[in-house]
Amino acid sequence: MYRLSVYNDPVAKLRALQEPSFLILTSLAHEPQHGYGIITDVERISQGEIRLRAGTLYAALDRLQAEGLIAEEREEIVDGRLRRYYRLTEEGGRRLAAEAERLQRNARTAVTRLRAHRIGGPA
Repeated sequence: MYRLSVYNDPVAKLRALQEPSFLILTSLAHEPQHGYGIITDVERISQGEIRLRAGTLYAALDRLQAEGLIAEEREEIVDGRLRRYYRLTEEGGRRLAAEAERLQRNARTAVTRLRAHRIGGPA
């Protein structure tokens, strides 16, 4: 017996992105950036709620690059230090779009249910 399931959908099999990864991909959707640029953009995007540390950022960048979601754009030397720029790949754009859609769908459901029960909002 064959059952149609979200588990048969390759996109649905992907796990949800962690919030820092989602925000890093969102940052790179705007333009290629180097590490410090990503850190400051993520803080701006999250309205100060997410403050990435360098170790967290570079571990995430390594993982996202290994997954094919980002790629190195270029390197340059600034004040004697290497600055590596990253860009969103096509696959990364598709993954970000799918995750954004999933989050919007879940948020719409939550808002609808809260309104139906008059919870969490003005009476």
